[in-house]
Amino acid sequence: MSTARTTAILNIAAAKNTDSDPCDGSQKKYGNLSELFGRNVFTLDAMRERLPRDIYRQLEPTVLKGERLPASIADAVADAMKDWAIDHGATHYTHWFQPMNGFTAEKHDAFMTPTPNGQVINEFSGKMLICGEPDASSFPSGGIRSTFEARGYTAWDPTTPAFVIEGPKGNTLYIPTIFYSYTGEALDRKTPLLRSITAVSKQALRILRLFGNTSATSVEPKVGAEQEYFLVDKRLAALRPDLLLTGRTLFGAKPAKGQEMEDHYFGAIPERVLAFMQAVEHRLYTLGIPARTRHNETAPAQYELAPVFEGANIATDHNMLTMDILRRVAEKHGFLCILHEKPFASVNGSGKHNNWSLCDSDGNNLFNPGDTPRTNAQFLVFLAAVLRAVHLYGVSLRLGTIGAGNDHRLGAQEAPPAIISVYLGEQLTQVLEGIIQGEDKEHESPRKSIEIGVSCLPPLPLDTSDRNRTSPFAFTGNKFEFRAVGASHSIASVNMTLNAAVACALDDIATELEKQVAAGTPINEATRDLLASLFKEHMPVVFNGNGYTKEWEEEAARRGLPNLKNTVTALECYSDPAVMNTFMRHGILSEREILARQEILLNGYVQSINIEASLTSSMGRSTLLPPALRCQTEAGKAARLAKTLVPDEGSLPEERHFLRIRTHVLGLMQALDALDEARALLKNPGDIFQRARIARDTVLPAMAECRLHADALENLVDNDAWPLPKYAELLWLH
Repeated sequence: MSTARTTAILNIAAAKNTDSDPCDGSQKKYGNLSELFGRNVFTLDAMRERLPRDIYRQLEPTVLKGERLPASIADAVADAMKDWAIDHGATHYTHWFQPMNGFTAEKHDAFMTPTPNGQVINEFSGKMLICGEPDASSFPSGGIRSTFEARGYTAWDPTTPAFVIEGPKGNTLYIPTIFYSYTGEALDRKTPLLRSITAVSKQALRILRLFGNTSATSVEPKVGAEQEYFLVDKRLAALRPDLLLTGRTLFGAKPAKGQEMEDHYFGAIPERVLAFMQAVEHRLYTLGIPARTRHNETAPAQYELAPVFEGANIATDHNMLTMDILRRVAEKHGFLCILHEKPFASVNGSGKHNNWSLCDSDGNNLFNPGDTPRTNAQFLVFLAAVLRAVHLYGVSLRLGTIGAGNDHRLGAQEAPPAIISVYLGEQLTQVLEGIIQGEDKEHESPRKSIEIGVSCLPPLPLDTSDRNRTSPFAFTGNKFEFRAVGASHSIASVNMTLNAAVACALDDIATELEKQVAAGTPINEATRDLLASLFKEHMPVVFNGNGYTKEWEEEAARRGLPNLKNTVTALECYSDPAVMNTFMRHGILSEREILARQEILLNGYVQSINIEASLTSSMGRSTLLPPALRCQTEAGKAARLAKTLVPDEGSLPEERHFLRIRTHVLGLMQALDALDEARALLKNPGDIFQRARIARDTVLPAMAECRLHADALENLVDNDAWPLPKYAELLWLH
């Protein structure tokens, strides 16, 4: 076996046989959770404690409702935040933002300011708090910024709290911000998300007012993002350039055992992994991130972390922090944390189930069916809005799930298909069909009938249906679970799109109901007629069956539901007028911002495929071909010797073994040549759409052909000579 691979495996085995695993902090015990939670967050309580009463009263509406910050209090707020941060060990601060590269960004500045007498003081003004100025040309902008137009700004988002991140030698104050250009366009994922939250709140309040709710002042999307990930021992990962540079294995034969025995899901968590999880949770809790669930996922070496629901803006910030903390803590515990959607070809990939709902400022979940006629009818209206949003704006929703990594996962018997449909379950579907047919029968139920002239809504507990793991958008009792989001994705985009689509649908419904009520139609009658019409129009988007089947793909086509199977096909629709209107209608994105995002995402797709292709070529030639050629030489010698010993025999086993190796060696060499030719096409002049199609249609198939032969060689070449850690080692050695 190759020296490096052997050493790594032996070291892992030796560590597993010692009393103390080399996991940093694994034996550390943590105290009272209530004392730990939010310890490093500049919460409202911390603000109230440190700010003068009149300053706090002026700040509170900004934090809770997003109202404009009074300029007169900025310095006082900054001073209190600085003092709090220094008390928590901070020496620096940073404006923390989420550019369009899918990651987070930060530049650290010290609080230190020199004085004339050669000393320093800690200084942090309102201007420093509110605005920063990073180089906008160094981040993806889709042409909004260029090298000679570098000015961009970060602006404090007071609706999500500042926090302190602990470092090895000191701590840093992180200030969540938005990122925008000198000309005013959003250069990040957070700004349009905030706009979408405002839009859906405004339209939802119109519905609530029609149903007599005068107390709610806002409606907020609530999100719980389940995070799936893989853990691989970093001693093995270090021998896999593909895992390190792309997040997935570009080569790897299927192991004898994967997930066939179904013994990993919800199984006992290995002690080393549990130590890692506990260390992650400790960091999350100090930052006020409510991680509640941890467990083994379906594939070996795959795990999941799930938080409690939060407001969409804070949930997005917290999920970005969670992904970063998973990576950082994994490193300390001797792991590589993999967030790619499909790191291993033969087992399930990783998603991020985005659980989404709407709640008013009084704490009422608007997707809770409720017990009273008013709330039942109101629930049906919001349900109709979601069906309308998914039906009319399904292409827009699909754009929230795109990515080169997710293309390997969607529809692959492990994740929902690319067809965006809604699962309601049998019971709720029957209710909708009854409304469409105008039935007005009393259901055998202790609840009263809905007073809108249609059949009553039967008792609907939180679990109104079975779960459908093949549905991309499933109603699960009082929320919708969008299962098509990729594990590495920022949830800002998908929630921005959800909010935008639902805001459009609510706007349509509210406008019609307001028109009918203004004309003298009672709200019950207007609601009854409109619901029947809406459910009839949008019922084609409801599908409760198996989304993996070929029959559903054919049925969806008959229903007129789009099936955008890959990222390039989906992104080509970004500039369609209907799609653009989803975002432009309520000012969530401008036309220029939309087109910039289309270009950024297309370019990101091309670059991702190009990096993978380049690595496939270099690993194939420098890592895999040499041992394969040596094995071919040895097999050839054995075949010639066998023929000498048994000259009259027909086809000998030694000859067949040689020919198998020879076939795949030649196949790999030819496939690598073809891949290099395909990669060269990506450099040809042409628009970004053309290069993206080349990446999809030419480069990816060429990579697959290389892998076909390399994976076959892995099973033919002497195990001791194969240089790459194999799947069985990567997935099962912890």
